[in-house]
Amino acid sequence: MIDQNKIIAIGPDLTDGEIVIDARGKLVVPGLIDVHVHLRDPGQTYKEDIASGAKAAAQGGFTTIACMPNTIPVIDSPEKVNNLIKQIEKVACVNILPMGAITLESEGRALTDFRALKKAGVIAFSDDGKVVQNAELMYRALIRSKELGLPISQHAEDLYLSSGTVINDGEIAFRLGVKGDTDLSESIIVARDILLAAHTGGHIHIEHISSEATVAMIREAKAKGTKVTAEVTPHHLLLTDEDVLKLGANCKMRPPLRTKRDMESLRQGLADGTIDCIATDHAPHAVEEKNVGLLNAANGIVGLETAVGLILTYLVHPGIISIENALAAWTYKPAQIFGMETKGRLAEGFDADITIIDLDKDWTVDTELFYSKGKNTPFDGCKLKGKAILTMVAGKVVWAEENFNLEGVSNGTDA
Repeated sequence: MIDQNKIIAIGPDLTDGEIVIDARGKLVVPGLIDVHVHLRDPGQTYKEDIASGAKAAAQGGFTTIACMPNTIPVIDSPEKVNNLIKQIEKVACVNILPMGAITLESEGRALTDFRALKKAGVIAFSDDGKVVQNAELMYRALIRSKELGLPISQHAEDLYLSSGTVINDGEIAFRLGVKGDTDLSESIIVARDILLAAHTGGHIHIEHISSEATVAMIREAKAKGTKVTAEVTPHHLLLTDEDVLKLGANCKMRPPLRTKRDMESLRQGLADGTIDCIATDHAPHAVEEKNVGLLNAANGIVGLETAVGLILTYLVHPGIISIENALAAWTYKPAQIFGMETKGRLAEGFDADITIIDLDKDWTVDTELFYSKGKNTPFDGCKLKGKAILTMVAGKVVWAEENFNLEGVSNGTDA
């Protein structure tokens, strides 16, 4: 039962409220959380904006998303955070929580004012899209963030090793005649930041990990008590560099798709809890920015509207990971990591953010039906089984499948 935007009671014999949603035969879960989303707002709203990104999240079953600060301008000051939050409050249908930049303009030269950014409302610090290459600067960042109780979310990539690379280093890169990115570019930064986190006691969160070596290092660091967490994307769990041959630029991203062995290690890491979160790294681009050949195409794909179906179809239904593990990686684990104290659980006193999932719904990915402005996905046309069919934020239905029985309920109505 829901009242005043909160869950007030759970059980089989509740007194009927004003509105009842019949979800028999469906999975009712805490509202899903995506901790890595690019909304391109401000600065590149032709790719995505807050309103379109929020609608895409709602259609995908996500009630809370974290937006990355690599906008134009970079979100590196309290004033910019305040302006962003005002726009979010005006147009977003889901919860959008901002991250603030680690360094001014994400240029890796000087730290931002962490304390002021936290006061303004950021949930973490990240220079995503770039990497803090300077170890001394990252050392000081971890110390400052520890004092404030917020994580550092790191894009792990040695820019010297990865410079000029297009896809993963290996046979496929050789066949295509392009420069490949070795997984060392990721693991060197991961190893360094784990050492710095262990020394400082700070919390390092590794974004969109891609390699067997990274999984092994995180597993070992966690066993030693180092405060390290990690996320993985659906595309790194489902695709390899071989898919570049048939899917082209829609398989170009950073970090790149790697080998089948890396993919299997990521799946195992998610299954055994080494990897904490599934995050989409939703990265919308205009059509002309992807349809320019592999060498010149922008990195990244969209993922908010396909993530649930992909994970259910290719990992949960075949028994590779359990539904419990998948939901943990979308709900209470990200909520704990990023300090979302009233989210991630169906419990009395928690926010009434709820997702209803039909595990057996057959559907086909169609980018023309996306709310996202971005259509750049290698999964267009894929036939999937399992989908979010209703999304509720703060007790209000913000999206539902057209054929879902919502008699007496309209979008934005308390339930």
